[in-house]
Amino acid sequence: MDERLRPFDLGSTQWYVLWYLANHGPSVQRDLGRALELERATLSGIITTLVRKDLIAQTASGDDQRQRVLALTTAGEALWRRLPDLSFIHDAAFGGIDEADLATTIRVLKSATERLQNLLRKD
Repeated sequence: MDERLRPFDLGSTQWYVLWYLANHGPSVQRDLGRALELERATLSGIITTLVRKDLIAQTASGDDQRQRVLALTTAGEALWRRLPDLSFIHDAAFGGIDEADLATTIRVLKSATERLQNLLRKD
């Protein structure tokens, strides 16, 4: 993935943020972090970089000036349309695996992740 994105000066996590905004529209930064399961500090650095590259815009929310709304810029939308199709990664990893098995795996891994996160919160 990184090899395919390198010519566009993007890393995989930057791509993930662009993917989310391209597919879900503008988002409050806090909600984006939750959706992508990124730590606040990690997301903040990525957002700073993407804003500097003029790929996303960060504006204050009309409802709560402390909240930041993120959206693709015109340059971000143009770049998104030029990026290579990365579905080959999903196909290589999961092609031919039964959908029910994948659903079970996802459910189990989400549950395990939630348990570990809850354990860390107790400390």
